[in-house]
Amino acid sequence: MTAPMPSEQGALQVRVKGQVQGVGFRPFVWRLAQEERLDGHVLNDAEGVLIEVRGTATAIDRFLDRLRGEQPPLARIDTIAKRMIAQPSEALPAGFHIIASAPGEITTGIVPDAATCPDCLREILDPSDRRFGYAFTNCTHCGPRLSIVTAIPYDRATTSMAAFAMCEACQAEYDNPADRRFHAQPNACPECGPTVWAEQQGRRFETTDPIEWAAQQLTDGVILAIKGIGGFHLAVDAGDAAAVETLRARKARPSKPLALMARDIAQIREFCRVSDEEAVLLADRAAPIVLLEKISATGLPELLAPGMDRLGVMLPYSPLHHLLMARLDGPVVLTSGNLSEEPQVIDNEEARRKLKPIADGFLMHDRAIVNRLDDSVVRLSRAGPVVLRRARGYAPTPLRFPASFETAPRVLAMGGALKSTFCLLRSGEAVVSQHLGDLENRLALEDLKKNLDLYRQSHGFEPEVIAVDSHPDYLSTQLGRQLASALDADLVEVQHHHAHLAACLAEHGVERDEEDCLAILLDGSGLGSDGTIWGGELLVGGYREFERVGHFLPVALPGGTAAVREPWRNLFAHLHAAFGPEKAKRLARSIPGFEDKNLGVMDQMIRKGLNAPLSSSAGRLFDAVAAALGICAGKQSYEGETGARLEAFARPCLKSESGYPVHVLEEDALVFSWAPLWSALIADLSRGVEPERIAARFHLALIETLTQTSLDIARRRGLNRIILSGGVMQNAILADGLAMQLGAAGMKVLQPRQLPVNDGGLCLGQAAIAAASMML
Repeated sequence: MTAPMPSEQGALQVRVKGQVQGVGFRPFVWRLAQEERLDGHVLNDAEGVLIEVRGTATAIDRFLDRLRGEQPPLARIDTIAKRMIAQPSEALPAGFHIIASAPGEITTGIVPDAATCPDCLREILDPSDRRFGYAFTNCTHCGPRLSIVTAIPYDRATTSMAAFAMCEACQAEYDNPADRRFHAQPNACPECGPTVWAEQQGRRFETTDPIEWAAQQLTDGVILAIKGIGGFHLAVDAGDAAAVETLRARKARPSKPLALMARDIAQIREFCRVSDEEAVLLADRAAPIVLLEKISATGLPELLAPGMDRLGVMLPYSPLHHLLMARLDGPVVLTSGNLSEEPQVIDNEEARRKLKPIADGFLMHDRAIVNRLDDSVVRLSRAGPVVLRRARGYAPTPLRFPASFETAPRVLAMGGALKSTFCLLRSGEAVVSQHLGDLENRLALEDLKKNLDLYRQSHGFEPEVIAVDSHPDYLSTQLGRQLASALDADLVEVQHHHAHLAACLAEHGVERDEEDCLAILLDGSGLGSDGTIWGGELLVGGYREFERVGHFLPVALPGGTAAVREPWRNLFAHLHAAFGPEKAKRLARSIPGFEDKNLGVMDQMIRKGLNAPLSSSAGRLFDAVAAALGICAGKQSYEGETGARLEAFARPCLKSESGYPVHVLEEDALVFSWAPLWSALIADLSRGVEPERIAARFHLALIETLTQTSLDIARRRGLNRIILSGGVMQNAILADGLAMQLGAAGMKVLQPRQLPVNDGGLCLGQAAIAAASMML
């Protein structure tokens, strides 16, 4: 059909796909059509949003340009398809209309929760506005989504707001397409919506302003439990060292860094350095925790993040937080409200029961939290923002898969055992769940099952294939096997590090048949294809297959899982591997912390292989070096503590040091031997070299050796793409250093950015590998 002249009338059907439902997209389309004087209609259907417009060609062209250029804050347009039509699909009166949704198979999902928008913030701070001071103000541009939804379609009746009938004024906003609260499902005001109250000593504390009460309590050094968007937080004045110490003692969290919330970026700059790029991250609608460089001598206690040079800081992301922080003079600690190792508490009664031994008071409300959401965590790398934990604000935004996966079967990928997430893959799009925690905890496993049901229902998803980690003892693997049997789905087992490789390829849109690469994969542990424990790997391959071309020297883990918790065991094992048993015992006894250790028993365990499996783990190498420097040698209080503190130790000395020597042995695969590194490190210790310099030399040894070895492999094999992944790559010195040196040598370096580099991104790689295996 010939396109109409600019002044001629024409009709066009426009199909918009992406994150376009529940974000105010239809009223946005309605407004554009009104302004361009177009007739027609817009509706939601199973595929997204369908628009028909009638008018002049010039007006339609302007409409299409503005459709993408002015889209609502929470919208994300993936594709716009258009076709000319001779007649509208049905007779409608003149004008532009929002009409009822069309039925069909569900292909859209749930939108992430979003931080308070500027318009809502202005309202709650305006004494003349009817929502002045109201803690649950929201609109189609902000507010709760995933945290309150029970099912799809996303209507008020399928959210926890179903308990609150809208008043006449709120209903009028909800019904008016010209209002930004048109079809805002959580819409509410002080007359009809949820309420907030204070509790102390097991009963309600009568006050006309519970938020003012909470601010005063925090100022007085009291520990509060505060119910937020995705769960309860424990809060305390961040500048009150005694209160912070009390919180740590009650929560049994001796040294894991505590997240902070500050009133605004100006306040953050009083205790952290904030670049322009980091300021953008802080102010993003996801409002994540951002890791920032700490300024020394700021008045904040070292106890907030012992031994660390970074602080995790976020801005207020709900009206309640904004109202609270406006009443305080400084930042607060805002850490997960939970018992040690358990998921964040979300229910009022559960909070009263579990948090009573920790909190002196509660700031409660009656909007139920349906789905637990931890705060997301990001940092700024040399390549840009990197997500370290993907939850509130980011999940469950879909990721586009490479085009060659468009016809892949529907895959459910179950992820790993720690930092659990799962993935639904269909029609070239992957939906990855929010961070669910460690499945060894019963509540986290229950959360996984509950969210699997929600996501499958909300996407109308029945898997044809279920992908699991090859480790038979992972609870996610066992659950995946059960589901595959119950649903008559094919089961695909995926090697742990192969999944890390494939996740990075898929995130970066690398197509099948173009995916050959070299991957440097460093983490704590994963079951290898040879039945041993891997963790320091160089793999060559793609989606369908891989080859192990190099790895760290396998070293014993005396005590098995005990070695993960107690770094001194790894130090002794590494000394044993480097120097033999007698010299290892002699050297170990010269290091503080070994005085009461039975090294004879450790020696026998290693020699006889008694509960001392061999592992090529990079994480355990970091444990060993940290123990040598006296960093939590006896016991780590949280996963990755040794690596995080070694990184902080090393940073000031990187520019003035060079790396320790490392031998790379030519065997069936290249093997990184640490004997020369340990010889030099022990010599430095005996000479009294500062621990910070030793930590820097260790980091530089890894960067230099891995870079040179990887370049040699890549050049021999004709590869120009190198992947960096695995949990140890959360170390910014290591990841940025490798990326810089490999990039300078002409390599294309890929690193996970939208999904965590740790096991939180594992499910994406499992889905890609399982799909590729079915598309041969």
